[in-house]
Amino acid sequence: MNERTRARSAAGWLGQVVAWFVIAAMAVLLAVCVIIPRAGGATPYSILTSSMEPDFPPGSLVVIKPTDTRAINVGDVITYQLKSGNATVVTHRVVAITATPNGDLRFHTQGDANNVPDPKLVLPEQIKGKLWYSAPQLGRITNLIDNAERHAISVVVIGGLLAYASFMFVTSARERRTTRKKGEVSA
Repeated sequence: MNERTRARSAAGWLGQVVAWFVIAAMAVLLAVCVIIPRAGGATPYSILTSSMEPDFPPGSLVVIKPTDTRAINVGDVITYQLKSGNATVVTHRVVAITATPNGDLRFHTQGDANNVPDPKLVLPEQIKGKLWYSAPQLGRITNLIDNAERHAISVVVIGGLLAYASFMFVTSARERRTTRKKGEVSA
């Protein structure tokens, strides 16, 4: 094998390693941001303010799983609507739980970086769920795209990964066939 062929072989190998690394990174990113939350019935949200620092700085992705409010404890991080039926949500930690005389739960919340609890109590119907997992900085990516774009990107990325895998499979099969034919001719 001459130097030029060896250099092409090394460059090809390095190119494949880089390509597979990029594919794996995209697959993990897609799984963390879209596939796992959807499969688990959860919803990803982005932390927009510094109220939950240092654990959840702005730009963090928090994945919130719907939870029975009776399973929420002091210390849990929850996401809730500021007003029932309103799309605006807040992610804060539960610092106390009280009950009304008739047994209805009320949740006292506070941002980790805030000095005082939130002024309004959270009603069970306002709660979207409790923290399942988080990923630092991935919320910045989800803020750049809306749900329709996110779905389209997911389809394109998955299609691209399948196309690349098919291309690699066909190329590999073709190379094996060529190598086998060369071995038969030289024998």
